[in-house]
Amino acid sequence: MTTPSVPQTAPVLALDAGQTGIRAELRAGGAVVASQEFDGVLTDRPVIPQLARAAVEALSGVEPGDRPSVLAVGSSGLTDDMRAEELLQLTREAGIGHVRLAHDSITSYLGALGNVTGVVTAAGTGVVTLAAGTRDVARVDGWGYLLGDAGSGFWIGRAALDAVMRAHDGRGPQTALTLLALEEFPDLEAAYMVLQADEHKVSRIASWGRTVAELAKTDEVCREISARAGRELACSALAGLSRVGEDQRPDPALSTVGKVFSSPWIADAFREAVLARHSQARIVPAHGTALDGAALLPTVAPEDALATHIRTA
Repeated sequence: MTTPSVPQTAPVLALDAGQTGIRAELRAGGAVVASQEFDGVLTDRPVIPQLARAAVEALSGVEPGDRPSVLAVGSSGLTDDMRAEELLQLTREAGIGHVRLAHDSITSYLGALGNVTGVVTAAGTGVVTLAAGTRDVARVDGWGYLLGDAGSGFWIGRAALDAVMRAHDGRGPQTALTLLALEEFPDLEAAYMVLQADEHKVSRIASWGRTVAELAKTDEVCREISARAGRELACSALAGLSRVGEDQRPDPALSTVGKVFSSPWIADAFREAVLARHSQARIVPAHGTALDGAALLPTVAPEDALATHIRTA
């Protein structure tokens, strides 16, 4: 039995849940009625209860008669054993009767390209790439800060702090990052202990990605970190195209989303690496955000390729 799609005009509570923050929007008739932000998802803890708490809190100020019955969530940290049924059960008392739950790679894709073939790389605190062909869908990276997320905000932030420690030890070149690191960690040799003890260490380290972007114009170390990040992100995008057969097209479509790509150094390195492989590739601006993609989850028809990656209850 397939679950039918929901009309795009139906009221929906959409959540975009990342490691840095959870954004929630109540939408009706395609328009944003209300929005809120919450602390990010801690992926080393059960994810579904965190999503439920954000959803219930987002609806707490909404009159019962105005509450939507549909909850649509795109989240990082989802694993195969996380069920939409559990999220429905935890939010039913808040008025939710239907749940659409997907990995944030799906919602980033829908927000950026819609339901067409191509590849989307979403890079924020973490990173994930999703490629969709005529028949196949492939996810590349998104394996978390311990095993993957190459080119992500966390990856950049860790590279920045690594560069600071290399300069401190005499293993690497001096960098303007050091003075800023000393403001946060007066004793550099104790920085690793401070970070290990911080339950928000992922977002804290990822925040250094902004610093790298700001210093890249004048600091060679930051420029090199940015260039490496861009090449890593391009590598994932190209791998995705290959896995779904879109690399056989003369002009595959690629789109990027996320704050990481606001750095011109990263965006340029990404573009150069892609065009070196596919000279006619179309790198198109994203039509919308991952939150827009989450709001579109209920409209995906059962026969669409992406539908098999959306959990329903």
